[in-house]
This record gives sequence, C-alpha cells and structure tokens, in this order.
Amino acid sequence: MSAADLLASAREAAGRAHAPYSGVQVGAVVECADGSRFIGVNVESASYGLTVCAERAALARMVADGGAAPVRVAVARADGAPILPCGACRQVLAELAPGASLVHAGPAGPRERPLAELLPEPFVLGAP
Repeated sequence: MSAADLLASAREAAGRAHAPYSGVQVGAVVECADGSRFIGVNVESASYGLTVCAERAALARMVADGGAAPVRVAVARADGAPILPCGACRQVLAELAPGASLVHAGPAGPRERPLAELLPEPFVLGAP
C-alpha cells in the first residue's frame, strides 16, 4: 500500500471519530510487516484526561488482535489538515512501534519519516 493510500485510510477512519469537544476528528492506521492493518480513531470524553487518541487506539487494537512488527503508522484529520501525534502517543509509539515510520500530511502531499525523529530519546523504564 502506498503512503498516499495509507494516509487516505487514516483520513477515512477519522470521519468515524467521536470528537464532540474539540471538533478535531483523527484517524490512525498501523501497518505491520505482514501487511495487516489496524485502525483507530480518537474518542473524546467530557473528562478530557480520559480521551483516547487515534494512534493509541490503533496500537491497542493491534495488540488485542495479535498484530506484530509495525512498520508504518499513518495519522490524519478528517478535514485533511496536517496533524502529528501528541507527546503521549509519541512515547507509546516509541515503545510499541520502534523503527516504524510515520505517514502524515505534508505541504506537498503525504510525508513519511522515521518515528524516532519525533521522539529521539524516549523514556525507557530502568534507564539512567
């Protein structure tokens, strides 16, 4: 699947997000080495801290369904505006998708780059 197709899948999923408070609908797709894909959307709560981001929802689905070896993660807004993972999602992505690349909207179309660029020194339990 091309980066543009993966990003289009994330954008399509974003249309199903539950975002009554921010109005920002986000979708994510995790693609694994075997070609399997796992979709997540953001689900907001009136108690903002309980909101689940699309990236973490997609990763949770991957884990629950037995997926492994994520190679790419696409994130998109329903309206097509550029968006990047929040800090919490960057940390979880660093743990569950190390070495994967991120596909997101860029100024001239889809942009793909290593996730490690977004969080070059993630928190590691037990590290100095």
